[in-house]
Amino acid sequence: MSIRKSILYRTRVAFFLISAFGAVILGKIGYLQFIQGDKWRERAKENGLSYRIIKANRGNILADDGSLLASSTPFYRLAIDPTIASEEVFEKGVDSLAILLAKYFNEKTPSQHSSELRNFRKQNKKYKILAQRLIDYQEKKLLSNFPILREGRKEGGLILESQEKRFKPFDPLLRRTIGFTQETDTQSVTGVGLEYSFQKILAGSDGQALFQRMAGNQWKPVNDGSQIHPEHGLDIQTTIDIDIQEVAHETLKRALISNDADFGCVILMEVETGAVKAIVNLGKTEGDYTENNNFAVGSSGLAEPGSTFKMMTMTALLEEAELKLSDSIDAGNGRFQFFENAVMTDSYSYGRITVKSAFEKSSNIGVSKLAYQYFKRQPEKFLKYLENFGLTKPISFQLQGEATPFIKTLSDKTWSGATLPWMSVGYELLLTPLHTLTFCNALANHGRMMQPYLVKKTLYANTVIEEFEPKSINEKICSAKTLAAMRILMEGVVENGTANVIKSNDYKIAGKTGTSEKVENRQYTEKNYTSFVGYFPSDAPKYSAIVVISNSVAGKYGGKIAAPVFKEISDYVFRRYLSKPMTLEEKSKLTLPSIKSGFQKDMKLLSEQFGFKNQSFTAENWTLASVRGDTVKWTANAMQKETVPLVEGMTLKDAIYLLENKGLEVRYFGSGKVFHQSLPAGSKLAKGGKVVLSLR
Repeated sequence: MSIRKSILYRTRVAFFLISAFGAVILGKIGYLQFIQGDKWRERAKENGLSYRIIKANRGNILADDGSLLASSTPFYRLAIDPTIASEEVFEKGVDSLAILLAKYFNEKTPSQHSSELRNFRKQNKKYKILAQRLIDYQEKKLLSNFPILREGRKEGGLILESQEKRFKPFDPLLRRTIGFTQETDTQSVTGVGLEYSFQKILAGSDGQALFQRMAGNQWKPVNDGSQIHPEHGLDIQTTIDIDIQEVAHETLKRALISNDADFGCVILMEVETGAVKAIVNLGKTEGDYTENNNFAVGSSGLAEPGSTFKMMTMTALLEEAELKLSDSIDAGNGRFQFFENAVMTDSYSYGRITVKSAFEKSSNIGVSKLAYQYFKRQPEKFLKYLENFGLTKPISFQLQGEATPFIKTLSDKTWSGATLPWMSVGYELLLTPLHTLTFCNALANHGRMMQPYLVKKTLYANTVIEEFEPKSINEKICSAKTLAAMRILMEGVVENGTANVIKSNDYKIAGKTGTSEKVENRQYTEKNYTSFVGYFPSDAPKYSAIVVISNSVAGKYGGKIAAPVFKEISDYVFRRYLSKPMTLEEKSKLTLPSIKSGFQKDMKLLSEQFGFKNQSFTAENWTLASVRGDTVKWTANAMQKETVPLVEGMTLKDAIYLLENKGLEVRYFGSGKVFHQSLPAGSKLAKGGKVVLSLR
């Protein structure tokens, strides 16, 4: 036989043998799976063995600066296999372990713990839960040093089953926006907010491992190497500025409380990118205000916007007609009848006013007459502008549950001759605050309409997996000429019109107030929907924002109710991000405050707020101050236990706090800071003694 034939022969024999061996294995698998499957499944149940899901670690939700907004914190179920430890280790440590467990968890007595551990060991039971309460990571480290448990799993039988809980460090901020998920009976997932919208990214993929059923229907993991490891979820980083978010939340909440309103929302975003820097949704719940609904984006926020819609109407008019801001319109005596049972009203009698003044004063009659004059023959042209402005469909925001606007069309059965004038001033249509803000933001952004977005990237550890870039919806919603006119009109609202209460000397705001009556059971009611939308600084726009407050008991005008909230938030943003830093010359003219002594944290905060340099040379809470050049320096104000503290130079509040905590009765006269104390600092303390403070 030739060498070639010999090799071919051997190859064929090897191939045949391998194929036969594979066929035997497949046949055996099929036999076990299908012929004897029920038998082995029953045997597995008898042995209490089952593959169970190992949940993947859920990804974090981060703020723009990386701060944690939501994180899965690991907790552990503490258990033991009492049969693992040697007789010597067990007997030496069981009573001490029982005492420590009883003292730490306060769930059972030491004798109960000891008795149960001995009985489980005697009966050869391999799984005993030591505490019903889950423990955190720090407790895990502590308890792992208890007797017997310190020997670990292999020598002491320690069992730590990991479970995760969602932790929100800034709660209640962003509670509705962060949201939640929950599993249904059909094992599907429901929820709201970012947690639900980014469920697949955050959740990862679960694994599985073999577990054995123990007494009490408890399950113990079997470490046989057959587990499938979970793939942990990715982190998502949002565009949220947590500092702006906190200011917006607190400012809106105060306004809702003072106006006894039903609900309110705030959205603030970057003009150039559409990045949402703050989003607040607060509704009244049992006398308090919490994030219980998505009024900014969802269907619960759909409403007739009222006069903020005049921005859209005026933009369409300026595009369609040769209209000048100096042109006049007769707004009459506050009432104008378009048709029978269709009477438009104003809050005041304006008479003949300019187009500019009609917008600034938010004249319903003036704006609706202009819209009717130029679009009554072809109302479809007006509707086409609204479509071009992005007001007829969802924005495709990154949160699921975004509402679809309602803009009435000519085919609608309820369309009438009065629809156009009423629509032009924000009635007979429904918009979310997000849609109104998106349009306003386009006016600020040179006509370029950006898609608002809330999540900017996904990450695995510090590695960027996907990045969401700013996206344009419409490159040009109107001409440059119209944009310039709209800026004049919207600045006029703040300078001369319905929002003049928020006029600023530091920067200019352009915006529009809105007020509408709410519909219930197809009837307009006395309940109101007030809003203000705008951008700042108007000469070089960086941020746009909208504020909505619904059913304010204290008033019904957007300029009085919603606009001040906008101003307080914009003031903070301007001071923090947009105001120019002081020059060296300006700093040199500053006079340092007369700081003598006080609580270091408060004193440092005040110095930083006023822009003064300060250095600390102590970790003590109570400090003495000295001014050297342009810097305040902090040193320790030593507080001896049995002596009178030094309070000279302190505010009265701090002085009283320290002295009364020493058991002294305080009397004072004058005002200002303490310049003299009747009991010298360092003198022996006599409880019940009296000290007189002189202030000036």
